[in-house]
Amino acid sequence: MCRHQYFVYILECSDNTYYTGVTNNLERRLKEHQEGINPEAYTNRRRPVELKWYEQFQYIDKAIAFEKKIKKWSKAKKQALIEGHFEKLPELSKKKFGK
Repeated sequence: MCRHQYFVYILECSDNTYYTGVTNNLERRLKEHQEGINPEAYTNRRRPVELKWYEQFQYIDKAIAFEKKIKKWSKAKKQALIEGHFEKLPELSKKKFGK
């Protein structure tokens, strides 16, 4: 039985923004980001990039769903994930209206 592997990953770009992606080959994809093979890519003008976090998935649909979820997160919530502060994720999910 062939076991597939997919990765959801977060890169930190040179402008201190985060890029979230999904791939079946993390090493190859990171190299592609670093080399800037796609001039239209978000990371192309924000190189160098640094891999900050990744998680492995067996099923592509689960990986894509999690990637889409993370892309909607705030920078603070992504930082909490990267730093392993999982207890902060629920609080960072709450909408803040006014001050």
